[in-house]
Amino acid sequence: MVDYNVKVRVKSDNTGVDIANVKMSMNPFDEIAVEEAVRLKEKGLVTEVIAVSCGVAQCQETLRTAMAIGADRAIL
Repeated sequence: MVDYNVKVRVKSDNTGVDIANVKMSMNPFDEIAVEEAVRLKEKGLVTEVIAVSCGVAQCQETLRTAMAIGADRAIL
């Protein structure tokens, strides 16, 4: 998702949000979910934590954040 500190702009043709050169960040609820998944892995209840995004290429940074938290793999 678009970082909450960034002012969102609408495209000039009014077809959507302009995400060019906009910083993306992880949704706070998703961050909590990744942290809990890592806790489950540490307890031995799961073997792998995989972060998945169906977003645009700018979501790579968000997936890197998930891996920094402790996810084993990321899929874009």
